Amino acid sequence: MRARSTFGLKSVTPEDGTAPTPLDGRDGPVLDRSIGDFIRRARELSDAQIDAILAHQRQHGLRFGEAAIALKLASRDDVLWALSQQFHYPYAPGDGTSFNPELVAAVDPFNVQTEAIRGIRSQLMLGVMAADQPRRALAVLSPNVGDGKSFFAANLAIAFSQLGARTLLIDADMRTPRQHLLFGVPNDTGLSSILAGRTETSAIHLVQDLPSLFVLPVGTLPPNPLELLQRPSFSLLLQELLTKFDHIVVDTPATTHGSDSRVVAAKCGVAMVIGRRGTSRMKAVNSLINEVTRGSAKFAGVVINDH
Repeated sequence: MRARSTFGLKSVTPEDGTAPTPLDGRDGPVLDRSIGDFIRRARELSDAQIDAILAHQRQHGLRFGEAAIALKLASRDDVLWALSQQFHYPYAPGDGTSFNPELVAAVDPFNVQTEAIRGIRSQLMLGVMAADQPRRALAVLSPNVGDGKSFFAANLAIAFSQLGARTLLIDADMRTPRQHLLFGVPNDTGLSSILAGRTETSAIHLVQDLPSLFVLPVGTLPPNPLELLQRPSFSLLLQELLTKFDHIVVDTPATTHGSDSRVVAAKCGVAMVIGRRGTSRMKAVNSLINEVTRGSAKFAGVVINDH
């Protein structure tokens, strides 16, 4: 996936001071057009081909997109793209070149997994992250490496950004970081560099094709991650970023690496626990839940991951 670094800590506003550009169609600004019109323009279909699709649609009781796919005049990606344009929904075709396939909320925004993630997003926005609640970041925790914590954090951040809300994904896993790999962003500077006071360059990356999503990677792995995360500078950084972003999702180290994740959760203010079906031990999950609920962070709930 492509990403560009245009924002630093001192300014996370586009350089020209404008808001993100609204989604555009492949041949110009998006208007209130039909799915058929989007597909027609994207595939440069002739009047005869459109008539054939409409006839097949009527004959078999299909939607326009389904009929176009059946006649091999459009692909599934064409239809998904057309839907995303009609409903002003950021989406990049899953051709394996733009997005990591694990980023299902971006690659396939209408599948079952993505619907489940959007459902969790809605519960959070009606609960601990509601507009009438204090501004907090959300820490995503899990007992073990491989529970799907980074997968969930990345896709939840994408889901928030698809609402048009400025969303920041922070990789605070200074043990086994993955977000820079998932989003294909540079990792030479990041959170560790900021907390150590060793960076003056851009560290927050705007994700191309998802105009409301930003990623702050870990940066260089430090020898003292817990000490860095316990510094007052981390709390101050989060406070500043909460004034610039509508939502902040923070990926944390697995608790098998120590108390890093609980420190991050306390500083974020909201915590959610991820377990993996068939892998996570309930004893470990319950132990983590008890530790979170005894701390100062609001507990947002548990997600059992099948991914």
